[in-house]
Amino acid sequence: MASPPSVNNANYDPKNDPARKAKSKDPGWKYGYWPNLQNRDEVTCTLCGTMVHGGIKRLKQHLAGGYGDVVMCQKTTTPIRKQMIDYLESNRRKRPLYLDDDDEQQEQEGEADVAHPSSRTATKQRRAAYSYKVAAASKAKAKPKGNRTILEMLRKTPEELVDERRKGCFQPTIQSSTKTKEQQHYVDMQWALWFYECGIPFNTAAARQFQIAIEATSQYGSGYKPPSPYQPGDPLLEDAVKMTSTMREDHERAWKHDGCTLMSDGWTDRRGQHLINFLVNSPEGTYFLESVDASSEVHDAYMLADLLEKRIQEIGKDKVVQVVTDNGANYKEAGKLLMERIPSLFWSPCAAHCLDLMLEDIGKLKEFKKPIARARRVTTFIYRHGRILSTMREKTEFWNSVEDCLRASAPLLIVLRVVDGDEKPAMPEVAALMNHAKEKIKLSFAIQTKKTLLKRIMEIIEKRWVKQMDHPLYGAALYLNPGKLHPLIRADDDATIGQLRGCFLEVLGRMVDDKDTQAKIDAQSLDYEALRGDAFSNKMAKQNLESMSPLDWWHSYGGRAIELQRFARRIVSLCASSSGCERNWSTFEFIHTKKRNRLLHKRLNSIVFVSYNRKMKTRFQIRREKKGKSFDPLVIEEFDWDNEWADSSFVHRQGARGCECDANDLRWEHVDEALGASSSLRGRNLRRNASSNRARPSSPSLVEDDLGSDDEEDEASQDPHDDADVTDCEDAPGPNGSNNGEDIEAAANIHDEFDDGY
Repeated sequence: MASPPSVNNANYDPKNDPARKAKSKDPGWKYGYWPNLQNRDEVTCTLCGTMVHGGIKRLKQHLAGGYGDVVMCQKTTTPIRKQMIDYLESNRRKRPLYLDDDDEQQEQEGEADVAHPSSRTATKQRRAAYSYKVAAASKAKAKPKGNRTILEMLRKTPEELVDERRKGCFQPTIQSSTKTKEQQHYVDMQWALWFYECGIPFNTAAARQFQIAIEATSQYGSGYKPPSPYQPGDPLLEDAVKMTSTMREDHERAWKHDGCTLMSDGWTDRRGQHLINFLVNSPEGTYFLESVDASSEVHDAYMLADLLEKRIQEIGKDKVVQVVTDNGANYKEAGKLLMERIPSLFWSPCAAHCLDLMLEDIGKLKEFKKPIARARRVTTFIYRHGRILSTMREKTEFWNSVEDCLRASAPLLIVLRVVDGDEKPAMPEVAALMNHAKEKIKLSFAIQTKKTLLKRIMEIIEKRWVKQMDHPLYGAALYLNPGKLHPLIRADDDATIGQLRGCFLEVLGRMVDDKDTQAKIDAQSLDYEALRGDAFSNKMAKQNLESMSPLDWWHSYGGRAIELQRFARRIVSLCASSSGCERNWSTFEFIHTKKRNRLLHKRLNSIVFVSYNRKMKTRFQIRREKKGKSFDPLVIEEFDWDNEWADSSFVHRQGARGCECDANDLRWEHVDEALGASSSLRGRNLRRNASSNRARPSSPSLVEDDLGSDDEEDEASQDPHDDADVTDCEDAPGPNGSNNGEDIEAAANIHDEFDDGY
């Protein structure tokens, strides 16, 4: 490029020539210019006249000073230096830094490049490779702010490590493998001392979150400062609520796909506040929404219906299939109001509550009331005396007198266990389980002398079930359960099939408004009954009728009858009880204790929200991991109901022992003689053998004297002849150091071990 014409002017000053400066806002051009327009790599300082090589950036370093390969300007000022340094720092090119653990501490103390060498030098290229842009890493939402090493980026999260360890596929790190047993024991001891001093239950050590916290602390490294007592109560609790709220996304997908059940129940805390909680159940699990303080409200049907309707609108009317509450009169009336306001909604009473009332009514029968009262007193006595308990477990003849109670209650308890759990949807199984339970009870009381008792038991069952649980949803769910419907079809049970199809059509007419969709579902249901058509004639669909759960079966083989599949999924995925509310109240009671009774409702609700939902997620995650390894509670044949005292399914032959036992002839000395218990309990307060008991003029009767009246069910708070006063030494010396006859005679005048003082 040619020199400008003004160069021949005597007054020409190159420092002020705009052609010798770049058209830029760079502050360096205020103090420099190009002396030779042919070589723009050379820049001359206007303050000291020094020429630097490397462009305008090298001039700024010359003005700022502090760079090893650039001489600082002698005429620069502090404001100029500060201006240049700030501009260089703000425009400095940053590159990611990947360091090992040894370099982490050096990086935390400051940026890696302190000196700024000239461009295209080996020093600058080497140092630039060690610079790290924090903002680049913080753009990722999941990555925390701050410097991260290669080890931190490649290392698995604490959650992943704990899950691998719980699955048994965890590989110890090299660092942990180098630790000695003494070092491991020292750390274990510190945690054990914390458990002891703070009174923490030992089973919390098995909690998944406890192990995650330990792993997160170890990854943080030495110097971690734990949170103060204030932090878990407010700031961290708010963050935990936000974190837990993200779990709702998984539940909402299940609510939209398979429908859900809204559950509600009331509870009064230690401060007299009446709380009403709301939970949602689906195949994804049970999710706690919130609790409401209704202490100042009248708990009538309209108030409950308004609360439930508000939560239904928040969830979505198209997602909620049914509302399950207890069988109280106010909740029952509230359910009717809801069904009027929302035509597609069903209100269902709690099946667990109905079965509980059914068992209570059976227990009040005369044939069961006395044995139950006596058994309570006997078991209380025996369980308070360990050696007698050990002997009774070997000789169980005494418990045959209460086998009728077991025969009547065990089948119903199995049904209660199924509806009370939330491992699998119980709605499609409840009706079949009740029929199975009634058949089991009839077989257990098949002998002629039990016909009257059997009639009264069945009257109680039918009365409770028809009065409270006569609901079309149960029939529709059983109709859509292929493993239960098609055995009925093969058995030509037309009456039952017709009743179930009637329930199905009733639920269909209520839940589906569109007439065309109703017609399609009705037609597809006929193909489902006959196992015909493209969807249900599949060979695998027929093979897996009884082996797969109803929900899985419809997911797998109902796709070609999409309208019926969508309808069936919303029915067979429902629960049958509000037991989740009861478990939720257990969480409330665990947190709102006698010592923590000043918790405000808002904080209490937040703590329960975090605790319950995270526990439920962990619980369902563990169940999915163990899928196939545990029993299925909905399969009667797989239900293991072992009893250590007697077999409830065994029916004695007529006249055999245990069939018609006269309990009035059974006395404590007979039990003692059968067990030989007192012969091994010869202490200072006991008789030597059972024969001395029979020598007494009158012996306490098991029915009246020892066990008291039939209405008495509780023992005294302190047993005067507890095992604390009994010695195991048969030759224990007397007070004078001898074991003479006087001591034996004195002991004979004291009530023996089997006289419990009643």
